Amino acid sequence: MPLQFLDAGLRGGFLYLLLLLAIPVQYYLSNRISVPEEQREASFRRLMKSLDTFRFKYMSVSSWQTWCLNVIAKVYKWKDGHKVVIFDDDSSEGECPAMEVFRHKSPEGHFSLSTAVRSQRPPDLKYRVGQVVRHKIWGYRGVIVGWDTEAKAPQNWLEKMHPPDRWYWRKQPNYSILVDTADRRMPQVTYVPQENIEVISHHEVDHPNVSDYFDYFDGAQYIMRPALKYFYPRDG
Repeated sequence: MPLQFLDAGLRGGFLYLLLLLAIPVQYYLSNRISVPEEQREASFRRLMKSLDTFRFKYMSVSSWQTWCLNVIAKVYKWKDGHKVVIFDDDSSEGECPAMEVFRHKSPEGHFSLSTAVRSQRPPDLKYRVGQVVRHKIWGYRGVIVGWDTEAKAPQNWLEKMHPPDRWYWRKQPNYSILVDTADRRMPQVTYVPQENIEVISHHEVDHPNVSDYFDYFDGAQYIMRPALKYFYPRDG
């Protein structure tokens, strides 16, 4: 069965489940919680948003693909008749996209998926992994999950997204950003030139894959999981 039809079926089933739950949940909030009507409505909206996030993270084809990649991240070899772990995504490095997952997603290391450790931060690099930013042109918000000192992407992508009159975008740092689903409903990751973003404060990003990269939000920025910090040791 084509993936798009399978994903559509999952979405349809989940929406049907939401409709079944909506009425009894709303009735409970209306009759069992002694709070003003505005607070009941806000609680109901938060609940439905959490259910929607659950669907994105656990009931979509993309979530299955992520799970498969995490399985791939457990890499072994045999030495002297014994199985030796090369890299285990459940090890002390944490449960975040691991080296072998990066290689699987982009063997060429495009879109900040290079497995090279960023042991140095060049002077012209303004932002770091974990900072919450806003796109100056399109206005969406998101959190930085990776960067390259220069744009690293397929040539046809560069020609389309970095036109001739913006050729200099290719020569400046570019950042991979998890986009807030409050601004773009479908979960997205964008790759943006440095001059097009700015840091914002006290905003927590809603994206189903945030926990793959970060342990928590401290009120100002996101704190990297150990495996991501391995690639960006000077961004913490």
